[in-house]
Amino acid sequence: MKAGPDIATVAALLGDPARANMLTALIGGTALTAGELAREGGVTAQTASSHLARLAAGGLVTVRRQGRHAYYALSGPDVARVLEGLMGLAQRTGHRRTRPGPAEPALREARVCYDHLAGDLGVALLDGLVARGAILRRDEALTLTPAGAAFLAGFGIDVAELAGSRRPLCRSCLDWSVRRSHLAGALGAAMLSRVFQLGWARRLPDTRVVRFTPAGRARFLATFATPAPPPPEDPCPA
Repeated sequence: MKAGPDIATVAALLGDPARANMLTALIGGTALTAGELAREGGVTAQTASSHLARLAAGGLVTVRRQGRHAYYALSGPDVARVLEGLMGLAQRTGHRRTRPGPAEPALREARVCYDHLAGDLGVALLDGLVARGAILRRDEALTLTPAGAAFLAGFGIDVAELAGSRRPLCRSCLDWSVRRSHLAGALGAAMLSRVFQLGWARRLPDTRVVRFTPAGRARFLATFATPAPPPPEDPCPA
């Protein structure tokens, strides 16, 4: 007797190359039209409409109509997490794209994952918060500490407001390029918004790439990167 949800249905929806490319295009949290997704999937507009109807019926995307256009988006951050996990699995098992785009190094450094920061700098952010005692990490469960709430208040994050939302405050999300976790949840989204607000970085148009300015990158690392250990004491002081 089979138990639990039917994962085969979801796997079948993800298994088509065109649908997989469409979903990957939406992983940055941006809503796109059927025409834009058709280009991402490399299919005709009619075929794209058929694929999108199946994805909507399967609960993986939502559609919002505005005027003559219909805009498609992922149905939630859990879909983005599954896609990131599959990308990590494909990377580890050697199923890589034969012609990686020129933006791939930039995607590895910093990118949007649904609505939070991913890539090398996303992982550095979480590692730094854990090292500072701002976040307690047990396996993949994350908990914001009182010291962390005070630290983030100084960064301009209203933790009390975030904690009042229905969304989990802290959640780990497996990073496909680093194969370690970055910070997701309401706090992860608020952190990326604050980085943009401070002018440390911006999202490149029509991509998932987050481009830091040289000064912004230095400020980001100074604020969040894992602090260096103190120098060892001299056993024989002069």
